[in-house]
Amino acid sequence: MRRVVVTGMGIVSPLGTGLEAFWQRVTAGENGIRRITHFDAGELACQIAGEVPTREEDEHGFDVDAVMDAREQRRTDRFIHFAMGAAQEALTHAGWAPATDAERERTGTIIATGVGGFPAMTAGTRLVDEKGPRRASPFLVPSFLANLAAGQVSIRHGLKGPIGAPVTACAASLQALGDAARLIRCGEADVMVAGGSEACIDKVSYAGFCAAKAMSSRRNDDPAHASRPFDQDRDGFIMGEGAGVLVVEEYEHAKARGANILAELTGYGTAADAYHVTASPPDGEGGLRAMRLALSTAGLTPDDIGYVNAHSTSTPVGDAAEIAALTTLFEGRGKDLAVSSSKSMFGHLLGAAGAVEAIVCVKALTTGLLPPSRNLEKPDEAVSRFELIPGKAIAREVDHILTNGFGFGGVNASAVFSKI
Repeated sequence: MRRVVVTGMGIVSPLGTGLEAFWQRVTAGENGIRRITHFDAGELACQIAGEVPTREEDEHGFDVDAVMDAREQRRTDRFIHFAMGAAQEALTHAGWAPATDAERERTGTIIATGVGGFPAMTAGTRLVDEKGPRRASPFLVPSFLANLAAGQVSIRHGLKGPIGAPVTACAASLQALGDAARLIRCGEADVMVAGGSEACIDKVSYAGFCAAKAMSSRRNDDPAHASRPFDQDRDGFIMGEGAGVLVVEEYEHAKARGANILAELTGYGTAADAYHVTASPPDGEGGLRAMRLALSTAGLTPDDIGYVNAHSTSTPVGDAAEIAALTTLFEGRGKDLAVSSSKSMFGHLLGAAGAVEAIVCVKALTTGLLPPSRNLEKPDEAVSRFELIPGKAIAREVDHILTNGFGFGGVNASAVFSKI
């Protein structure tokens, strides 16, 4: 079977834009959550978010002008801006710029999203309601379609291979990586630009999630301590935004061009709960099957895994289900298995979460630093048997890392990244 390796990564996040700044802040356990600035959130139960800072707000903020000209910006939603920035960094990092028709046709694009251009949709609705249908822009629909992040990246870089856009809620970008790996393994592509992008911090989406009581509401005046995965005082997730994009390619292709190979994507699995629209079963059975499938395709056992980057979003029900699945899968393991959730630092990036956290996993493999969980003051007793890494990263070399992504509709995805 053709092997799949990671050769480039790019990121736009609430902790900053660019791999090195992002990773430095992750390992320090810094906070990327603050009061919402995109709109007036005063009427909402949750008034905080992991917003991507601008360059004016942060030296490592996102500079959209460096990625797209003013006309392109007006014609596209924010999730496309983020995808373009992350993809540009990932391709540069990989040193891959296909120059021939053959290279372009063997390079594909799969960039997922949970929602697509939600702010563009709501703004377009208001415009038509208030000023009539003739005021709608001809670019309105292409600005928000879920597949247009992949489409715009493909057009910008001339990538003519397979193209797609999983829209599977919070498992979407991990499924994008799994789909990309399959395309490479079955010989349909040599290189794939894969990941996810989300920019869903909007008053309507917040109203919906707050109505569902899925979001944290206790710490609006203390945003740095609001996202608390696996902590007994967790009360809901904090939404984040951003994008993570990885360049994955066939091992021999990467070797032949002298690419810097970062890690190998050795395993992937996906499974459905068939249980409930928004909740996982209490025993986490669907997630457990996805993890077992990922280990099976990697040819590994649970004892081979040194670190788990958990999906854990800080919701009472979701965290409990994942804890149950981890406890079953890693029966007999203790402090030799490290577990943490990156969402504690920058919130839940919905459809972009899996790709952003895959980048965290690859950086952990290449640096020997395992990322922490913030705000883990009273760990859930059911998960405290493992090494939970509160506060700051710990130095520990591991050979294989498991990462999870679960979403509404009962979608479960897991992937294994390994040292090369």
